[in-house]
Amino acid sequence: MKSRGFGRPTTAAHCELFFGGRPMTLARWPNEGAFELIAGFPTSTAQDDDHGGSIGGLEGGFLYAGDRPRRWKDPTGIWVHGYWAWDWANSYEQVTALDPEKRLIRTAPPHGLYGFRKGQRFYVLNVLEELDQPGEWFLDRATGMLYFWPPADVLSGAETLLSLLEGPLLRLSGASHVVIQGLTLEATRGNGVEIRGGASNRIAGCVLRNIGNNGVVVEGGTGHGVVDCDLLDQGDGGVTLTGGDRQTLRPGGHFVENCHFVRQGRWSRCYAPAIQIHGVGQRASHNLIEQHPHCAILFWGNDHLMDFNEIHHIALETGDVGAIYTGRDFSFRGNRIVNNFIHDTGGVGMGSMGVYMDDCVSGTEILGNVFYKVQRAAFLGGGRDHQVVNNVFVDCDPAVQMDGRGLDRSPVWRDMVDKTMRASLEQVPLALYRERYPAMKSLDAAYGPPGGPALTGDAFKGVPPADNVVARNVASGKWLEAGWNATAGMILGEGNVTTGDPGWVKSPGVPVRATDFELRADSPAWKAGFQKLPLDQMGLRRDVSRTVRPPPSGAR
Repeated sequence: MKSRGFGRPTTAAHCELFFGGRPMTLARWPNEGAFELIAGFPTSTAQDDDHGGSIGGLEGGFLYAGDRPRRWKDPTGIWVHGYWAWDWANSYEQVTALDPEKRLIRTAPPHGLYGFRKGQRFYVLNVLEELDQPGEWFLDRATGMLYFWPPADVLSGAETLLSLLEGPLLRLSGASHVVIQGLTLEATRGNGVEIRGGASNRIAGCVLRNIGNNGVVVEGGTGHGVVDCDLLDQGDGGVTLTGGDRQTLRPGGHFVENCHFVRQGRWSRCYAPAIQIHGVGQRASHNLIEQHPHCAILFWGNDHLMDFNEIHHIALETGDVGAIYTGRDFSFRGNRIVNNFIHDTGGVGMGSMGVYMDDCVSGTEILGNVFYKVQRAAFLGGGRDHQVVNNVFVDCDPAVQMDGRGLDRSPVWRDMVDKTMRASLEQVPLALYRERYPAMKSLDAAYGPPGGPALTGDAFKGVPPADNVVARNVASGKWLEAGWNATAGMILGEGNVTTGDPGWVKSPGVPVRATDFELRADSPAWKAGFQKLPLDQMGLRRDVSRTVRPPPSGAR
């Protein structure tokens, strides 16, 4: 096993055991789905966390409750996994010392990034004595003996696999116009498919499952696509698309379309989404994403399109997370989140968002989406120039939330805006960006005009959440919250229908479908300017390589 998780480089996963097409669980305490809580840490290691709390130093380890570890005869090879300080940052750490008298666990470097916080979640794994239920396994690496409690008779015909391969199952380098179709790819410790360079390759109608790292990784080239595939149980993410040129805003043209993603992030848990997009001009369309511990789609860069996706039951184990997420770069512009159906999301601690525009990222179009039972559906975290238009919000808490963190004078936030955000502007050709995205010129008031002296110290007043348009939306339930240096009066726009019954044709059923949110002809939303949504097109569709749609949410 290797240390992995938030802030760590991706390495090949350790070998894994699969039975009947599903990953088995490395013997752990407590059992799958449960956590222990950090009971504290040596007080000598306490330090400020910059957010008004206290965390313990990494070298000193952390304390646990109870005496369960007394039964473990050999602590050699034991590992711990936890959300050590924050619910959005996890890692796996090797245990170097376990003191049952002090109830203290110490870990090997590099440790987690942020220290240990009392009450945060963890579990222990790779412990022979905890092999106590069907589906668990343990490998004694010294003797080569594998212990397995199968969930069914091993003679039943179900296949047993142990993954050993470190590299990808398929690698295309500089290739063009190659189609990989109809294959089942599984049981590598690395990536399933890697495509680098070239043009117009397709991964179509394939099943990628039980893969240690990512299902498909595309780096460079133009116009590569992943279409009509089922991706299940990746250790890291599903599909990663990187392409285009942020210095010239040349698009990459990569896309992932009509794919079904289930249970990504088995090992990495955080920031290992079903779909990750980098660069310029990528697209994610008509995908179904479900059963994920963290976020469904992460995007970084410019001119990306995310449309007609269905996302549900994500953020099942994490907090401060979005179904669709980006953040912390003023130059990420031209991105569009259009006609998606996001519903039934989870979230612990700080909860979750539907569309999360974090830390002053700006200029995203959020148009024609349906949000149902999402905590904070459209979250504008200090940014500006967003368009939240013609969406449907039902039973959200609230539908739209915004803040003005870019005006906060405390050091942690002031430094983020003035340093981190300024650095992002220095990485791109501003003249080109100001021409492509004229709204960026409004930042001159905060930073000073190009070519002139930068505003620093007291002259830098921060960046207000200006020019956000929230218009012609329909909301049933809690509507709008603004705070932390922001007020509702800062929002531009009109025509929002936010009181009473907006006139549904029928109440959402179980299983829920996007078409449940159709409005009657006499709805007041039409007079307010609301435009009809293509509800029947959201999510997976029948295609050349996909002839059967999965059942709707709630019917699985």
